[in-house]
Amino acid sequence: MTGRLAGRVAVVTGAGSGIGRATCRLFARHGAVVVAADIGDGVTETIELIRDAGGRADGLKLDAGREEDVARLVGHAVEAHGRIDVMFANAGISGGLKGLFDQDAADWAEILRVNLIGPFLAVKHAAPHMIAQKRGSIICTASVAGLRSGAGGPAYSASKAGVINLVQTSAQQLSTSNVRVNAICPGLIETGMTEMIYVRAREAGKADQLGHLNPLRRGGEPDEIAHAALFLASDEASYVNGHALVVDGGLSSSHPFNRQELGRTAL
Repeated sequence: MTGRLAGRVAVVTGAGSGIGRATCRLFARHGAVVVAADIGDGVTETIELIRDAGGRADGLKLDAGREEDVARLVGHAVEAHGRIDVMFANAGISGGLKGLFDQDAADWAEILRVNLIGPFLAVKHAAPHMIAQKRGSIICTASVAGLRSGAGGPAYSASKAGVINLVQTSAQQLSTSNVRVNAICPGLIETGMTEMIYVRAREAGKADQLGHLNPLRRGGEPDEIAHAALFLASDEASYVNGHALVVDGGLSSSHPFNRQELGRTAL
């Protein structure tokens, strides 16, 4: 099979649905051997969809924020396929839209564990193999919520800001290795994480308001993020490193009005 990732092995976490599944399928269509991982059963369906389309895929059910599981995932990819060329640390949780004073330390700890420690573990365990190969691309899913307030809950936003800094720090730590580390910052994308937002808008007859704060006046699709990941994974992005690529319809090009009041968030 030919394609932009022909002959490469790509690991994707959060692969059971949404952005992760779309990226797995796109990577496979471009020739990659995909190692899919997710905490849920959807990862099995993702693998089957790729195989039914003629692609190559296997994977594991695991917790992307648990070090033993991430080490096992990377070990599986290298043992089964001989190498790891792309690591897409995409798994994440929203934590809901509770305000700052409605969350406790346990809420923050869990959100940071999955959203920030998970990508750290992906870098920590994938990078040594890529260094030995003298090439590799690590991609982490951040968010526009990590750029400024108003696009997510406090803990979620802080975790995604951490991811942006993580890729910058990691790129510097991996200087001279030819291993690139970048982030993608999606805006409003229709996935399982945002399902309730879409359901409520449609039930209220306000579907046309989804994404109305960005210049394109619409929400995004998982495939649109997958194509950004494909670019960062490919040789076309060979000089892109330590960068947070924003894919949000133009939302973050301005400061959309979003009233914030003590004890209450108007979203």
